Amino acid sequence: MFGYVIGGLVLAATALAVSSVRILREYERAVVFRLGRLQGARGPGPLLLLPLIDRMERVSLRTVTLTIPPQEVITRDNVPARVNAVAYFRVTDPVRAVVEVEAHPVATSQIAQTTVRSVLGHVDLDTLLTEREKLNESIRTIVDEQTEPWGIKVTTVEIKDVEIPEAMQRAMARQAEAERERRAKVINATGEHEAAQALHDASQILAASPSGLHLRYLQTLLELGGDQRTTVVFPLPMDLLEPFLRRLDPSGRSAVPAPPAGPGEAQAPVS
Repeated sequence: MFGYVIGGLVLAATALAVSSVRILREYERAVVFRLGRLQGARGPGPLLLLPLIDRMERVSLRTVTLTIPPQEVITRDNVPARVNAVAYFRVTDPVRAVVEVEAHPVATSQIAQTTVRSVLGHVDLDTLLTEREKLNESIRTIVDEQTEPWGIKVTTVEIKDVEIPEAMQRAMARQAEAERERRAKVINATGEHEAAQALHDASQILAASPSGLHLRYLQTLLELGGDQRTTVVFPLPMDLLEPFLRRLDPSGRSAVPAPPAGPGEAQAPVS
């Protein structure tokens, strides 16, 4: 009978000793309390706790992905928007993460939500849509400063989606279309100006070189005679025909008829 009692005590002690052993992974730490007093952080590896005396809180040191729920935001220019974001944080001090705050993931999430609403409420819609990197860094800095006393390091905050009312989306689309049309008109006007300037420069060069003007005339005739055309029109300036007409008129006056007189003008007599 006595042997059974000894065997039972031995088995109970063995089971109690086995249950007092904890194995901590490389990314885990244990914050140990002995009769309510803090003993510090232990791990990784095996950890032996005194039965019924020691209690531990297991803390993970890995980076945690925190999804920030969609937040209703009113921007500085009174545009309602629905914004959701994601934050990444990790525990750098297990002791403070357990002692200084209760449920540090929940506390970090609440701080991130209020910071998102506060920061985005001080900017206008254009800034929210075009300067996300700057806003992300601003939110991250504020949340990190708030959670630093808890032994938590916020590494990244990213704004994922920005939802705005459909009426505002249509207004932005019209604005973008008007801006594109303005740019197209400016580009077209600039091209017309450059083309006119080029033609002006070419006319000045041809006016200074009669042989160049004649070559350009011949090139134009060559272009008109292409594409197997049956009829070719030769445009001849009147100043080219005037020497021949002077030869036909023995008086030496131009044989080119003068243009008819306009209303109220006297017709010059022909001698």
